[in-house]
Amino acid sequence: MRIIAAAGLLALGMMVSQSARADILPVPPFKGNDTGGIIAYSMATQVDARQVAADHCARYGKVAKFLAVQGYEGGYISFACRWVPYGAAEKPIRTLY
Repeated sequence: MRIIAAAGLLALGMMVSQSARADILPVPPFKGNDTGGIIAYSMATQVDARQVAADHCARYGKVAKFLAVQGYEGGYISFACRWVPYGAAEKPIRTLY
């Protein structure tokens, strides 16, 4: 029984000492899914972030809405992919009186 407890403590100690580090598991400059995503600020200074987000959301038949910008090195630009309401591309009905 003591051997199992010792092995458990050893395994726990190894897991704690091997915590996730940024240099081992780098975060990609762009990450997203059908609900939205993030763009690294360093990538946004090199490419058009609006176009990257619009192209990503268009794969799901949605439009991009930007939520927040962390304007410093290491920050992110976040966006959400939203459904387009029916008839949004049509002109509104206008009366003359």
